[in-house]
Amino acid sequence: MLSENVAPADRWFRRITTWGGSPRARLICFPHAGGTASYFRGWSRLVPSDIEVLAVRYPGREDRLMDPFAESMEELADDVLSAVRPLLDRPVAFFGHSMGASVAYEVAARLHATARPHAERAPLHGTAPMALFLSGRAGPGHERTRNLGEADDQELMDEVIGMGGTQAHAFADPELRDLVLPVIRSDFRLVERYGRKSPGSRALNIPVHAYYGDDDTYLDAQAIEAWAAVTSGPFAARSFTGGHFYLARHAEELVGDVVGSLRPLLDRRVR
Repeated sequence: MLSENVAPADRWFRRITTWGGSPRARLICFPHAGGTASYFRGWSRLVPSDIEVLAVRYPGREDRLMDPFAESMEELADDVLSAVRPLLDRPVAFFGHSMGASVAYEVAARLHATARPHAERAPLHGTAPMALFLSGRAGPGHERTRNLGEADDQELMDEVIGMGGTQAHAFADPELRDLVLPVIRSDFRLVERYGRKSPGSRALNIPVHAYYGDDDTYLDAQAIEAWAAVTSGPFAARSFTGGHFYLARHAEELVGDVVGSLRPLLDRRVR
């Protein structure tokens, strides 16, 4: 468990890459509903040494097992916003999968709202992310509400298993199941309350990239394209073979696409 005296940035973020030195940029990853920071540990071998990868530690799981769950998307985004500010001494980009896409977007929108104005260009580091990468989540106004936060345990487990969720293996062990199900339920409630509020668009001016699995039951190209409305900057969408957790099979290709998109942005900043 994390000590109460741990700095906010260390409480909220786990460093996935471990090599030393001063990173040229940081990629901050936001896990899915029921997910944990350790979901991204395999990415450490896929990124170059000048990009530091961190993952968000949501409360109520892993090192933060005793911390209360966030009650709303607004609460969670506000808390991450406060914790991320010390990391803005380098250019940052956000990657979020499923629920994490919405959290990443909300944090990016909050940072953008307080950024210094820059005519005709994306915000510099110290103000807002240089790019936003969103995965496995419909754009604002296109979310499908399933009310799984109020489902019984069996229905909830069936849903996670059907989606190919990483928590499914824990359901066979009663003790693990009792730890995992409350996390999943809480996150689904958070997402469903957020979706019902129909947050709509907030104008960003940074590149936004959206990814999805072409066999995802709850997504289609139109839902993904809806993310284009959140930015006046460039937008790109890409599909991969697979379902909601397509990224487990395509991690190398996906991370390669993310890093390839960041390189020109970083090179432009040093000219």
